[in-house]
This record gives sequence, C-alpha cells and structure tokens, in this order.
Amino acid sequence: MEGVKILKRPKLKNPYLIVAWPGMGEVAFKAASFLVDKLKAEEFAQIPPEEFFYLTGSVIQAGMLDVPQLPESKFYYWKNPATKRGGSAKDFGGKSEGHDLIIFISNAQPDLTKAEAYSQRIIALAKYFKVETIVGFASMPQPIDHTQDAGVWLVTTAQELKNELKKYNLRILSEGQISGMNGLFLGIAKREGLKGFCLLGEIPLYTIQIENPKASFAVLSALSKITEVKIDFSTLIEQAHVMEGEINKLLDYLKLGGQVQSGPIGEEEIERIKKTLSQLTKLPGSVKEKIEKLFEQSKADITKASSLKLELDKWNIYKEYEDRFLDLFRKPKEKGN
Repeated sequence: MEGVKILKRPKLKNPYLIVAWPGMGEVAFKAASFLVDKLKAEEFAQIPPEEFFYLTGSVIQAGMLDVPQLPESKFYYWKNPATKRGGSAKDFGGKSEGHDLIIFISNAQPDLTKAEAYSQRIIALAKYFKVETIVGFASMPQPIDHTQDAGVWLVTTAQELKNELKKYNLRILSEGQISGMNGLFLGIAKREGLKGFCLLGEIPLYTIQIENPKASFAVLSALSKITEVKIDFSTLIEQAHVMEGEINKLLDYLKLGGQVQSGPIGEEEIERIKKTLSQLTKLPGSVKEKIEKLFEQSKADITKASSLKLELDKWNIYKEYEDRFLDLFRKPKEKGN
C-alpha cells in the first residue's frame, strides 16, 4: 500500500476499523487509546507523518526542552477469540461468530487541506483487509451537568445501518456537523463505498477543553454492546470519578461565595465558567493550528473572517485574539503618514 508503512500483515477475519483523532473532551482519542491498551492490540502499520504534519513547538519537561517530534498515525490489530470458532459473521449481535478489530489512532489532527490524501491511505488499508464497517467516536457538547451519566448519540452513513442499530436505544443525531477528522473521515469513507457509524459521547458545554473519560466510557460501552466485545472498564470508570472530583473542586472555587448548588448549572453560570475554564485549560494543538490558518485565510479573503469568529467563539477565546481579529478590518496606513 503506497504511503503506508507495513510492519506486519496479520490475518484478520471480518474486521471492523475503529478510527480516532483528538478533539473536544478528547473523547475519541481517549476511547481508542483505552481500547488498544485493554485489548493489548498490536501495532502493525503506520502512516509516515512528514507529508501531513509539521512541527509547531517544543515540549518542556523538568525545565528542559525536548527535541520536537512529528505526530504519529498508527494502526493496531486485535484478533477476537470468537473468530477462531469459524463460520460466517453477522453484523451487530445475533449469532455472530465475531469480528477482529483494526484500530487507527493519530495523536494529532493532520493538515486538513491534505485530509483527502491522508484519508485515502487509511481507506486503502481498510480495503486491503476487507473492512466493511468503520466506527468513529466524537464528542457531543450538551447543556448537562458533569455529574450526570453521558448519553450516546448515533449517526450512520446509511439507512440500513441505522435500522440495524436502532435496538441499542442510541439517540439519533438528525442534523448538525462533526468537525475535524472524527467526522470528515467517515464522509470520505462513505464516498469510497465503505459503510460506518459514529458514536458521540455527551460532554458538558463548560468542559469542552477538559479530558472527559466519562464520555469515552459511554461510547466504548455502546461499542461493546454492538460488537459483543467484552472490555474491562474498571480503570476508565475510576478515571471518570477522579475527573468528576477535580471538576467539582474547580467549580467550587469558581462559584461566587463558594456555594454549591444542586442540579444542572444555569446558562449564565455556564457561560462564566466556560470563559474561566478556557483560561485554565489547554487548547488542543489542532485547534490552535486551525485558528492560525483561518487568520491567514482571512488576511487574503476577509469573507473568511466569519468562520474565524465562529471558531474563536466556540472555544471562548475571542478576547485573547480580539486585537488580531480587529486588525483584519483596519486599513494599513499609507507610507509616509
């Protein structure tokens, strides 16, 4: 396969392809990484990064600069014990003989102007291993409290697939958009004749920049039921409890007067907390890159400024970029003045 470095060629039976990139709440990346770890999936291929990524900074550890590394895009495989029994597999429950898994994880979003070529390399590998179904994960920001269980939403590439998955009582996402590679890839795969679905885990609006293991657990729990793959979620559930406690501490600190209220947080307080959290939490590198590209595009074409403003508002960081944004609309001073 051109553009894919193959380390070994495992023999896989009826494999599903699971794909994940970083995004809001790190729902997809966390879920796929946990799956690789718990299933002890083995790396077998990777996409060389040079064509799709570029260095954006150096990492500091213990006061020392580390040599910067390009992001990684790796394929892992897991052989399902159920496939060893032989027989033909049936999708999504019933008398299935099981499906092996291919798990693709990238620790960064690629340059989205090259998303087409990047996606084609993943699709080429999927077709080589006769993958018929692709599974993606994503986050679903909602006006919920962080102490609530995360609901799971579903979107599919075909009506037939949606009908098959109805029995799992997932909420259907009727309209909207899944941004970044976690949404874009499934659309490109559909065009290339592959079917697939995305499981979206709910996250509170005011925690979109904080890792959300509760939402990752929710999408993996749904996946486990659909694929009949048993997974030990105990460590992920513990991580969710720890994160909930940390958010509680932060909210207690942020709330006026230190008073803790019960029930969902009101809209005004959500907005205030979102703005504060945006200053205290790390903005994903892929988002920073997107914002910088939008600034460059807006300089060349001011009509792009509306997309830039939407992106800044989505992450509650307009104030940080306000001067740069307004400069786009200011006419440069004539020379000699």
